[in-house]
Amino acid sequence: MGEWRKSSRSNQYHNCVEVAVSSDSAAIRDSKDRAAGHLSVPARQWAWFLSELKAGRYNG
Repeated sequence: MGEWRKSSRSNQYHNCVEVAVSSDSAAIRDSKDRAAGHLSVPARQWAWFLSELKAGRYNG
C-alpha cells in the first residue's frame, strides 16, 4: 500500500479523508478515527469514482 495522504480539500476544522493508493488498490480511511480501519477498493474502481467526482456527479 502507498503512503497515506489527506484530502487537498481538508483543513484543520473539518473531518478529513485519507487515501493510500497502490498499483492495484486504494484504501480510504477517516483521519479522525484511524483505529476504525479502512475501506479497500480496486484501483480501477477508485479511478472511476474520482472521474465521477471531477465530472460533478456527486455535488449535492
